[in-house]
Amino acid sequence: MTESPAPIPHVAARRGAEARHESAARSMFDRIAPTYDLLNRLMSAGIDRRWRARAVAEVAGAPPGPVLDLCAGTMDLTAALARLRPADRIVAVDFAPAMLDAGRNKAPRAEIVVADAAALPFENASFSTVVCGFGIRNLADPLAGAREVLRVLRPGGVFVTLELFRPARPLTRAFHRAYASFVLPALGGWLSGDRPAYDYLARSMAGFLTRREYERLLLTAGFAAIRGTDLTLGVASIVRAEVAP
Repeated sequence: MTESPAPIPHVAARRGAEARHESAARSMFDRIAPTYDLLNRLMSAGIDRRWRARAVAEVAGAPPGPVLDLCAGTMDLTAALARLRPADRIVAVDFAPAMLDAGRNKAPRAEIVVADAAALPFENASFSTVVCGFGIRNLADPLAGAREVLRVLRPGGVFVTLELFRPARPLTRAFHRAYASFVLPALGGWLSGDRPAYDYLARSMAGFLTRREYERLLLTAGFAAIRGTDLTLGVASIVRAEVAP
């Protein structure tokens, strides 16, 4: 059994717009937690499961050791990572406790931590692998989040991001805009009873980085060997990056 990552005391110090953004996002995710999984399946026609499977496949060649599921939400990726790495410690981190509570039965052996992705309560070089599914775009400062991932990864460690980046292809961009502007808030709001939450999610999709922009951000943060793969005509993408040995 590999050693477990060691938590350290942490007090959030950020203020102003970033703190307000995180507070609003946390409240929103806590509200929609009971219907989150059902809505994901319905609104993606189940394709999100295949996307997660592709992301987990990127972890197969990563070094052994503790694995962090960052922005774990209802822990679909956590469960898949626990199956892939049965001998390694699995840690699920999210800032919305209701999301983690909704998914904790999917991966009973995983350690669950409520924490801010940009100020993780772990020592430097605690993990061999970090995976983040559909969470980077909810960070007030994605670059700060990427640097924090770099801090907690060991030399040679792997960071895998699965995200709905802003599409670069004209056709996919048009579909993405229509879906985010009309389908997501209308259907999500109707099924969850929380239209403002899905208005927020639509804005987060429309205003986020392209995959190429995110790859440049990771390079700026200090990652190496960055490789991106588009899924379903670029609706979602996976970006894999490494820490220099």
